[in-house]
Amino acid sequence: MEASRIRLGLVVAITTMVFDLDGTLVKTEKLKADSYARAAIDLCPHTLDAAAVTAAFVEVVGLSRREVATHLIEHFDLHDRAMQLAPSLGASTAWQAFVEVRLRHYEKLISDPDVLRANRWLHNVELLRIARETRCRTALATMSHRKQALHVLRVLELEFEFDFVATRDDVVAGKPDPEIYSLVSAELAVAPAACLVIEDSPAGVAAALAAGMHCVAVATPFTQHALHDGRLLDQGWIVDDPRQLLDVVRAAHAEAAHSTDHI
Repeated sequence: MEASRIRLGLVVAITTMVFDLDGTLVKTEKLKADSYARAAIDLCPHTLDAAAVTAAFVEVVGLSRREVATHLIEHFDLHDRAMQLAPSLGASTAWQAFVEVRLRHYEKLISDPDVLRANRWLHNVELLRIARETRCRTALATMSHRKQALHVLRVLELEFEFDFVATRDDVVAGKPDPEIYSLVSAELAVAPAACLVIEDSPAGVAAALAAGMHCVAVATPFTQHALHDGRLLDQGWIVDDPRQLLDVVRAAHAEAAHSTDHI
């Protein structure tokens, strides 16, 4: 136990670590990009390369489903075929039809345990395990709905690694609104300043900071550019190289302790 505590550099100022799920513990941006690519190929009137769709998806990652779908429809000439399929999909617009086709591909991907296990972010999963070893309280704050989130946690064998799980079903407003992080703070009866959030997206970072929590952003190929350009965090709190993650987390703990000492 003491060796694990030294590995993390745990200090009393931070008592709770809160993890995002999508893009943080599992590579859902990649799976979402794959599902958009498959849906676009289904609807495109000409030959389409999946890599081209992924590149276009990166331009709008983090936007709403409507905005992403509209961008891809316009970029790859998907409107006519989407409208043909709309009635059978219960949709009234091209973007809704596209989203329905894409969701069917996505649900198939995440229903496959082998796919989920192959798309773990191992460095963040290991950080979660270290936090548990050091008796740090842990929580999950995800914009996935509860059924989907619990499925992912079970497959990744993480369902018992959290003291509290907050999902999209538990809040009115999604990230970047701080509601979900404020809920974690209230349910665990812990001050926001005693929480360190591990996020991957600008919206998640904004939510954590607005809730008054400390935050470390672990960049992915889909969010790296936006995290640095958004300047929500000092660049030192953005992890581009997973090998630096523990050092950055130790530094965040140390800064929190220093801030507490000067209150």
